[in-house]
Amino acid sequence: MTTDPMIRVEGLAQRFGNRTLYRDVSFTVATGEVFVILGGSGSGKSTLMKQLIGLLPPAAGSIEIAGYRVTGPGAVPAREAAQRKIGVMFQSGALFGSMSLLENVMLPLEVFTDLPPPAQEAVARVKLGLVGLADAATLYPAEISGGMAKRAAIARAMALDPPLLFLDEPSAGLDPITSAGLDRLILDLRTDLGATFVVVTHELASILAIADRCLMLDRHAFPDAGGVIAAGDPRRLGAESTNPTVRAFFRREPLPVEAA
Repeated sequence: MTTDPMIRVEGLAQRFGNRTLYRDVSFTVATGEVFVILGGSGSGKSTLMKQLIGLLPPAAGSIEIAGYRVTGPGAVPAREAAQRKIGVMFQSGALFGSMSLLENVMLPLEVFTDLPPPAQEAVARVKLGLVGLADAATLYPAEISGGMAKRAAIARAMALDPPLLFLDEPSAGLDPITSAGLDRLILDLRTDLGATFVVVTHELASILAIADRCLMLDRHAFPDAGGVIAAGDPRRLGAESTNPTVRAFFRREPLPVEAA
């Protein structure tokens, strides 16, 4: 893991009308790290991810991706360059139902490269092989399980060999065995490819299995904590944090009555 951050965020804020969701959010993500953004429903974790991938401009603050400052005046060229460095797996997978898995993974190659079709297919088959779907290339999304759809979506996110992958709720809706297999896949890809992962999730088992560090958001923490209530190694936060919400989350316990 290098000392140069893949992501640098300083003073980030998001507002919707008169409501501030969070403010003064600052963190870095190291190259080769699995960084998890977590929190309850409505805490802002998906909003934060949208800001990082360029789908939502922040109300304040700065974002740097792979050395490119992607916010502020004149940031559009840098944002376009940074977006070539990232791959995204959305929560639903967002696979095109009319396309086979192979065609879904080939799509970014068709749009963003000049590779001839045989080369595009070869690359797509390699990506499907990396996620354990080499034998499912000709299947359609309606013919596969939820776990396979998540893996296919990760293969498509990797099509252009981005060094940074964003995964939105990769374990949502999966049974524990399938979820554990997906956790193992993330760790294997990090090891084999040296990829950096930013994962949005609230699945405690997955967080403890894959995260090097995490950032925890809580909509009830604003304005005192700016929306962030914990950051660090998730395997230590449950024991070391004095925040009742953090302790309850990592111990899988209900909130104390006075904190609920």
